[in-house]
Amino acid sequence: MNLTMPVLVGAVIGLGIYALVRALMPSRRSSIQQVARIDAMRARGAAYESSRVAQDAGRLGSLRAQVGARVAELYLQQGWEQRSLRADLAVLDRSWEKFLATKALLAVGGLFFGPFLFAIVWQLGFGDSPIIPVWLALLCAALFFFLPDLEVRRDAADKRRDLRRVIGAYLDLVSMSLAGGRGLPEALMAAAEVSDGWATHRIRNALADARITGTSQWQALGQLGEELGVEELKDLSASLALVADDGAKVRESLASRAETMRHRELADIEGSAGEKSQSMLVAQLLLCAGFLVFLIYPAAMRVFQV
Repeated sequence: MNLTMPVLVGAVIGLGIYALVRALMPSRRSSIQQVARIDAMRARGAAYESSRVAQDAGRLGSLRAQVGARVAELYLQQGWEQRSLRADLAVLDRSWEKFLATKALLAVGGLFFGPFLFAIVWQLGFGDSPIIPVWLALLCAALFFFLPDLEVRRDAADKRRDLRRVIGAYLDLVSMSLAGGRGLPEALMAAAEVSDGWATHRIRNALADARITGTSQWQALGQLGEELGVEELKDLSASLALVADDGAKVRESLASRAETMRHRELADIEGSAGEKSQSMLVAQLLLCAGFLVFLIYPAAMRVFQV
Protein backbone atom coordinates (compact mmCIF):
# COMPACT_ATOMS: atom_id res chain seq x y z
CA MET A 1 0.00 0.00 0.00
CA ASN A 2 2.83 2.39 0.88
CA LEU A 3 4.48 1.76 -2.52
CA THR A 4 1.33 1.69 -4.64
CA MET A 5 0.04 5.16 -3.75
CA PRO A 6 3.23 7.09 -4.66
CA VAL A 7 3.38 5.20 -7.96
CA LEU A 8 -0.27 6.06 -8.68
CA VAL A 9 0.23 9.72 -7.81
CA GLY A 10 3.37 9.91 -9.96
CA ALA A 11 1.56 8.26 -12.86
CA VAL A 12 -1.31 10.74 -12.70
CA ILE A 13 1.07 13.72 -12.54
CA GLY A 14 3.17 12.32 -15.40
CA LEU A 15 0.08 11.74 -17.51
CA GLY A 16 -1.03 15.33 -16.93
CA ILE A 17 2.40 16.69 -17.89
CA TYR A 18 2.44 14.50 -21.01
CA ALA A 19 -1.03 15.70 -22.05
CA LEU A 20 0.02 19.33 -21.53
CA VAL A 21 3.20 18.89 -23.58
CA ARG A 22 1.32 17.12 -26.37
CA ALA A 23 -1.26 19.92 -26.43
CA LEU A 24 1.45 22.56 -26.78
CA MET A 25 3.64 20.72 -29.30
CA PRO A 26 2.94 21.50 -32.95
CA SER A 27 1.56 18.57 -34.92
CA ARG A 28 1.44 17.94 -38.64
CA ARG A 29 -1.90 18.93 -40.15
CA SER A 30 -3.56 17.06 -42.93
CA SER A 31 -4.93 18.89 -45.96
CA ILE A 32 -8.52 18.46 -44.70
CA GLN A 33 -7.63 19.92 -41.30
CA GLN A 34 -5.82 22.85 -42.94
CA VAL A 35 -8.80 23.68 -45.17
CA ALA A 36 -11.18 23.38 -42.21
CA ARG A 37 -8.95 25.71 -40.19
CA ILE A 38 -8.92 28.32 -42.96
CA ASP A 39 -12.69 28.09 -43.34
CA ALA A 40 -13.19 28.48 -39.60
CA MET A 41 -10.93 31.55 -39.48
CA ARG A 42 -12.74 33.07 -42.45
CA ALA A 43 -16.15 32.39 -40.91
CA ARG A 44 -15.33 34.22 -37.68
CA GLY A 45 -13.43 37.02 -39.38
CA ALA A 46 -10.01 36.01 -38.05
CA ALA A 47 -7.97 36.74 -41.16
CA TYR A 48 -5.61 38.85 -39.06
CA GLU A 49 -5.44 36.51 -36.08
CA SER A 50 -1.65 36.18 -36.38
CA SER A 51 -1.19 39.95 -36.24
CA ARG A 52 -3.34 40.16 -33.10
CA VAL A 53 -1.33 37.38 -31.48
CA ALA A 54 1.89 39.22 -32.28
CA GLN A 55 0.56 42.31 -30.50
CA ASP A 56 0.17 40.49 -27.16
CA ALA A 57 2.71 42.00 -24.77
CA GLY A 58 4.73 40.06 -22.22
CA ARG A 59 5.41 36.41 -21.65
CA LEU A 60 2.00 35.77 -20.13
CA GLY A 61 0.23 37.13 -23.21
CA SER A 62 2.44 35.09 -25.53
CA LEU A 63 1.92 31.92 -23.47
CA ARG A 64 -1.82 32.51 -23.41
CA ALA A 65 -1.90 32.96 -27.18
CA GLN A 66 0.09 29.76 -27.78
CA VAL A 67 -2.02 27.73 -25.38
CA GLY A 68 -5.22 29.10 -26.91
CA ALA A 69 -4.07 28.28 -30.44
CA ARG A 70 -3.10 24.73 -29.47
CA VAL A 71 -6.34 24.05 -27.59
CA ALA A 72 -8.37 25.52 -30.47
CA GLU A 73 -6.48 23.24 -32.86
CA LEU A 74 -7.28 20.28 -30.62
CA TYR A 75 -10.98 21.21 -30.61
CA LEU A 76 -10.89 21.49 -34.40
CA GLN A 77 -9.20 18.12 -34.84
CA GLN A 78 -11.66 16.40 -32.53
CA GLY A 79 -14.66 18.07 -34.18
CA TRP A 80 -15.85 19.82 -31.02
CA GLU A 81 -17.71 22.78 -32.53
CA GLN A 82 -19.31 24.18 -29.36
CA ARG A 83 -21.70 26.32 -31.39
CA SER A 84 -23.70 27.69 -28.47
CA LEU A 85 -20.53 28.67 -26.62
CA ARG A 86 -19.10 30.29 -29.75
CA ALA A 87 -22.34 32.24 -30.16
CA ASP A 88 -22.08 33.45 -26.56
CA LEU A 89 -18.51 34.60 -27.19
CA ALA A 90 -19.61 36.33 -30.41
CA VAL A 91 -22.26 38.23 -28.47
CA LEU A 92 -19.64 39.31 -25.94
CA ASP A 93 -17.13 40.04 -28.75
CA ARG A 94 -14.47 37.81 -27.19
CA SER A 95 -11.86 35.64 -28.85
CA TRP A 96 -12.40 31.89 -28.98
CA GLU A 97 -8.67 31.17 -28.60
CA LYS A 98 -8.28 33.43 -25.58
CA PHE A 99 -11.31 31.85 -23.96
CA LEU A 100 -9.90 28.33 -24.44
CA ALA A 101 -6.54 29.49 -23.10
CA THR A 102 -8.25 30.84 -19.98
CA LYS A 103 -10.01 27.51 -19.46
CA ALA A 104 -6.80 25.52 -19.88
CA LEU A 105 -4.72 27.75 -17.60
CA LEU A 106 -7.41 27.71 -14.93
CA ALA A 107 -7.52 23.91 -15.12
CA VAL A 108 -3.75 23.76 -14.62
CA GLY A 109 -4.11 26.13 -11.68
CA GLY A 110 -6.78 23.84 -10.24
CA LEU A 111 -4.35 20.90 -10.35
CA PHE A 112 -2.07 22.80 -7.98
CA PHE A 113 -4.87 24.30 -5.89
CA GLY A 114 -6.27 20.87 -4.95
CA PRO A 115 -3.11 19.60 -3.17
CA PHE A 116 -2.65 23.04 -1.59
CA LEU A 117 -6.17 22.81 -0.17
CA PHE A 118 -5.43 19.31 1.10
CA ALA A 119 -2.29 20.59 2.81
CA ILE A 120 -4.36 23.12 4.73
CA VAL A 121 -6.92 20.46 5.70
CA TRP A 122 -4.13 18.06 6.69
CA GLN A 123 -2.58 20.69 8.94
CA LEU A 124 -5.91 21.00 10.70
CA GLY A 125 -5.98 17.24 11.22
CA PHE A 126 -9.01 16.36 9.09
CA GLY A 127 -7.42 14.06 6.49
CA ASP A 128 -4.50 11.63 6.22
CA SER A 129 -5.21 9.55 3.09
CA PRO A 130 -2.66 10.01 0.27
CA ILE A 131 -5.32 9.55 -2.43
CA ILE A 132 -7.24 12.66 -1.33
CA PRO A 133 -4.80 15.17 -2.99
CA VAL A 134 -5.19 13.38 -6.33
CA TRP A 135 -8.98 13.54 -6.25
CA LEU A 136 -8.91 17.13 -5.00
CA ALA A 137 -6.56 18.11 -7.83
CA LEU A 138 -8.78 16.48 -10.48
CA LEU A 139 -11.95 17.94 -8.95
CA CYS A 140 -10.52 21.47 -8.74
CA ALA A 141 -9.15 21.20 -12.29
CA ALA A 142 -12.56 20.18 -13.65
CA LEU A 143 -14.30 22.89 -11.62
CA PHE A 144 -11.91 25.63 -12.74
CA PHE A 145 -12.15 24.43 -16.34
CA PHE A 146 -15.93 24.93 -16.48
CA LEU A 147 -16.12 28.15 -14.45
CA PRO A 148 -15.53 30.42 -17.51
CA ASP A 149 -18.44 28.72 -19.29
CA LEU A 150 -20.84 29.78 -16.55
CA GLU A 151 -19.59 33.35 -16.62
CA VAL A 152 -19.81 33.60 -20.42
CA ARG A 153 -23.32 32.15 -20.56
CA ARG A 154 -24.56 34.51 -17.85
CA ASP A 155 -23.08 37.61 -19.50
CA ALA A 156 -24.26 36.52 -22.95
CA ALA A 157 -27.82 36.03 -21.70
CA ASP A 158 -27.84 39.61 -20.38
CA LYS A 159 -26.49 41.01 -23.65
CA ARG A 160 -28.96 38.99 -25.72
CA ARG A 161 -31.76 40.46 -23.64
CA ASP A 162 -30.49 43.95 -24.45
CA LEU A 163 -30.11 42.99 -28.11
CA ARG A 164 -33.72 41.79 -28.35
CA ARG A 165 -34.88 45.08 -26.84
CA VAL A 166 -32.88 47.00 -29.43
CA ILE A 167 -34.21 44.83 -32.26
CA GLY A 168 -37.79 45.72 -31.30
CA ALA A 169 -37.02 49.43 -31.50
CA TYR A 170 -35.05 48.87 -34.70
CA LEU A 171 -38.02 47.22 -36.39
CA ASP A 172 -40.22 50.19 -35.49
CA LEU A 173 -37.67 52.56 -37.05
CA VAL A 174 -37.49 50.45 -40.21
CA SER A 175 -41.29 50.44 -40.45
CA MET A 176 -41.39 54.23 -40.06
CA SER A 177 -38.73 54.66 -42.75
CA LEU A 178 -40.71 52.43 -45.12
CA ALA A 179 -43.82 54.48 -44.45
CA GLY A 180 -41.82 57.58 -45.40
CA GLY A 181 -41.18 56.22 -48.90
CA ARG A 182 -37.75 54.66 -48.56
CA GLY A 183 -36.87 51.29 -50.01
CA LEU A 184 -36.14 48.31 -47.80
CA PRO A 185 -32.30 48.39 -48.08
CA GLU A 186 -32.18 52.13 -47.37
CA ALA A 187 -34.64 51.79 -44.49
CA LEU A 188 -32.61 48.99 -42.89
CA MET A 189 -29.37 50.97 -43.05
CA ALA A 190 -30.96 54.27 -41.99
CA ALA A 191 -32.53 52.69 -38.91
CA ALA A 192 -29.18 51.15 -37.94
CA GLU A 193 -27.45 54.55 -38.12
CA VAL A 194 -29.70 56.19 -35.53
CA SER A 195 -27.72 54.97 -32.51
CA ASP A 196 -24.08 54.19 -31.73
CA GLY A 197 -24.82 51.37 -29.28
CA TRP A 198 -23.09 48.03 -29.59
CA ALA A 199 -26.24 46.29 -30.88
CA THR A 200 -26.93 48.75 -33.69
CA HIS A 201 -23.22 48.80 -34.42
CA ARG A 202 -23.26 45.04 -35.03
CA ILE A 203 -26.34 45.35 -37.24
CA ARG A 204 -24.79 48.23 -39.17
CA ASN A 205 -21.58 46.30 -39.76
CA ALA A 206 -23.54 43.27 -40.99
CA LEU A 207 -25.50 45.41 -43.43
CA ALA A 208 -22.34 47.15 -44.65
CA ASP A 209 -20.62 43.79 -45.21
CA ALA A 210 -23.64 42.60 -47.16
CA ARG A 211 -23.41 45.62 -49.42
CA ILE A 212 -19.73 44.93 -50.08
CA THR A 213 -20.11 41.19 -50.69
CA GLY A 214 -23.21 41.61 -52.83
CA THR A 215 -25.57 39.55 -50.66
CA SER A 216 -29.02 40.72 -49.63
CA GLN A 217 -29.30 42.59 -46.37
CA TRP A 218 -31.89 40.24 -44.89
CA GLN A 219 -29.50 37.37 -45.53
CA ALA A 220 -26.87 39.33 -43.63
CA LEU A 221 -29.29 39.75 -40.72
CA GLY A 222 -29.93 36.02 -40.76
CA GLN A 223 -26.20 35.28 -40.71
CA LEU A 224 -25.79 37.72 -37.82
CA GLY A 225 -28.57 35.95 -35.93
CA GLU A 226 -26.89 32.60 -36.62
CA GLU A 227 -23.57 33.94 -35.36
CA LEU A 228 -25.01 35.49 -32.20
CA GLY A 229 -27.58 32.79 -31.52
CA VAL A 230 -30.53 35.21 -31.70
CA GLU A 231 -33.65 33.59 -33.13
CA GLU A 232 -35.41 36.91 -33.70
CA LEU A 233 -32.88 37.97 -36.33
CA LYS A 234 -33.15 34.64 -38.15
CA ASP A 235 -36.95 34.84 -38.15
CA LEU A 236 -36.74 38.43 -39.37
CA SER A 237 -34.47 37.37 -42.22
CA ALA A 238 -36.85 34.62 -43.28
CA SER A 239 -39.90 36.90 -43.21
CA LEU A 240 -38.16 39.69 -45.14
CA ALA A 241 -37.05 37.21 -47.79
CA LEU A 242 -40.69 36.28 -48.37
CA VAL A 243 -42.18 39.79 -48.59
CA ALA A 244 -39.18 41.86 -49.71
CA ASP A 245 -40.85 42.99 -52.93
CA ASP A 246 -44.07 44.21 -51.31
CA GLY A 247 -43.58 47.35 -49.23
CA ALA A 248 -47.00 47.24 -47.56
CA LYS A 249 -46.54 43.66 -46.42
CA VAL A 250 -43.05 44.47 -45.18
CA ARG A 251 -44.38 47.32 -43.03
CA GLU A 252 -47.16 45.17 -41.61
CA SER A 253 -44.79 42.32 -40.90
CA LEU A 254 -42.24 44.53 -39.16
CA ALA A 255 -44.86 46.36 -37.11
CA SER A 256 -46.51 43.14 -35.93
CA ARG A 257 -43.14 41.56 -35.14
CA ALA A 258 -42.05 44.60 -33.13
CA GLU A 259 -45.34 44.54 -31.19
CA THR A 260 -44.89 40.82 -30.47
CA MET A 261 -41.37 41.41 -29.19
CA ARG A 262 -42.59 44.21 -26.90
CA HIS A 263 -45.31 41.99 -25.45
CA ARG A 264 -42.78 39.23 -24.89
CA GLU A 265 -40.41 41.63 -23.19
CA LEU A 266 -43.18 42.89 -20.92
CA ALA A 267 -44.08 39.31 -20.03
CA ASP A 268 -40.44 38.57 -19.18
CA ILE A 269 -40.22 41.70 -17.04
CA GLU A 270 -43.38 40.77 -15.17
CA GLY A 271 -42.11 37.24 -14.63
CA SER A 272 -38.78 38.52 -13.34
CA ALA A 273 -40.56 40.93 -11.00
CA GLY A 274 -42.71 38.07 -9.69
CA GLU A 275 -39.63 35.96 -9.00
CA LYS A 276 -37.98 38.80 -7.12
CA SER A 277 -41.16 39.32 -5.08
CA GLN A 278 -41.23 35.64 -4.16
CA SER A 279 -37.56 35.72 -3.15
CA MET A 280 -38.19 38.78 -0.97
CA LEU A 281 -41.14 37.00 0.64
CA VAL A 282 -38.97 33.98 1.45
CA ALA A 283 -36.31 36.26 2.93
CA GLN A 284 -38.92 37.99 5.12
CA LEU A 285 -40.28 34.64 6.32
CA LEU A 286 -36.77 33.47 7.24
CA LEU A 287 -36.17 36.72 9.10
CA CYS A 288 -39.43 36.31 11.02
CA ALA A 289 -38.55 32.69 11.84
CA GLY A 290 -35.15 33.76 13.16
CA PHE A 291 -36.74 36.48 15.27
CA LEU A 292 -39.23 33.99 16.75
CA VAL A 293 -36.40 31.59 17.59
CA PHE A 294 -34.57 34.48 19.27
CA LEU A 295 -37.65 35.21 21.39
CA ILE A 296 -38.56 31.61 22.24
CA TYR A 297 -35.05 30.31 22.97
CA PRO A 298 -34.61 31.81 26.51
CA ALA A 299 -38.03 30.60 27.63
CA ALA A 300 -37.44 27.15 26.16
CA MET A 301 -34.09 26.84 27.91
CA ARG A 302 -35.67 27.72 31.26
CA VAL A 303 -38.41 25.15 30.77
CA PHE A 304 -36.00 22.36 29.87
CA GLN A 305 -33.70 23.24 32.77
CA VAL A 306 -36.59 22.97 35.19
